[in-house]
Amino acid sequence: MKYDFDAVVDRSHNFSAKYDERKKKFGTDDLIPLWIADMDFRTAQPIIDALKLRAEEGIWGYTARPDSYFEAVRGWQKRRNGWDIDKSLMSYCLGVVQNLSIMVKLFTPEGGNVLIQTPVYSEFYDMTEMQGRHVVENPIVEKDGRWQVDWEDFEEKLKISDIFLLCNPHNPLGIVWTPEELRRMAELCMKYHVPMFSDEIHSDLIFHGKKHTPVATLSPEIASYVTTGISATKTFNLAGLQASTVVFPNAHMKEVFDKYWMAMDIHRNNAFSLTAMQAAFNEGEEWLEQLLPYLSDNFDFVVDYCKKYIPRIKTYAPDATYLMWLDCRDLHMSNEELCSFMIKKAKLGLNEGYTFGRSLTGYMRLNAACPRSVLKKAMDQLKEAVDSLPN
Repeated sequence: MKYDFDAVVDRSHNFSAKYDERKKKFGTDDLIPLWIADMDFRTAQPIIDALKLRAEEGIWGYTARPDSYFEAVRGWQKRRNGWDIDKSLMSYCLGVVQNLSIMVKLFTPEGGNVLIQTPVYSEFYDMTEMQGRHVVENPIVEKDGRWQVDWEDFEEKLKISDIFLLCNPHNPLGIVWTPEELRRMAELCMKYHVPMFSDEIHSDLIFHGKKHTPVATLSPEIASYVTTGISATKTFNLAGLQASTVVFPNAHMKEVFDKYWMAMDIHRNNAFSLTAMQAAFNEGEEWLEQLLPYLSDNFDFVVDYCKKYIPRIKTYAPDATYLMWLDCRDLHMSNEELCSFMIKKAKLGLNEGYTFGRSLTGYMRLNAACPRSVLKKAMDQLKEAVDSLPN
């Protein structure tokens, strides 16, 4: 079927955090929310149909997690990424962030060090610190218009780290790591006996002819060092259903992880997330293949708009995710001033760049997964706000 991503969906009455939490986060409801990472698009029709059928059953008691759940995940990964996962090493988790948090809690010592590559998704900081561990930063550096790993710094930081959290592909920079880059990271982790967790939640949102590489596919030796978090929630806009899959390198780590969740009596499935995930992985590809070019055109629209009308704000089309990294340093504002400007003048709800890298000044993150008309209105508001500034 043909999907209409131009359709504007009123989300003001469905308890959407993106809309209903505007007042809490920004102090006002009077802005266009382009922050939290979910999309303003209806999901694939087979998922909607499957959930309708499940709802009409009228009984949603304790729900088992059948083999078909993990088979759906395994089939998707094999088709899309060539990854033939051993089902015996797969576990359910509420979400990739929860997975990340528990990896830090269970597999690092109290007060230990967690290596992250900044700027990165702010929960990498938050989950580490909430578990009483210390963040160790390996800043990604921009060189000749391309973001790159500082390898010397990365190796030095590994020497004092207890786990490495990788964002693959990278949020917010939109990097699709090459097999060579991933292999180098993994081999250095093995050299210093540092386990690796790879957050691959954005792995289906890839553009410009790039290809996602699951770290665990690089070699059997590397697979024995990496734990991977995957989900359909970003791909199909299902974050509110809370479901993900974690793939472990060995049975011992899986057992430790599973016992932790069992201790909280979290070992069955949500009746609706089970249905949605299976429908997404088994029948959702047609929707995804139509979504990707629409998102890519949205990126190009924002890039061209900034070049033509807002040259003081610089950006680029990411190779992955639906999140755009805005360089606003030419506005010569502090982080506090920039946030206030976006909210009060541009009337946009964006993510503050310093939450992704605490030493950063002058960056914002924009969620481009919305109808083009909404994105155009947002950019028009941003242009008007920048035009009102002194030269």
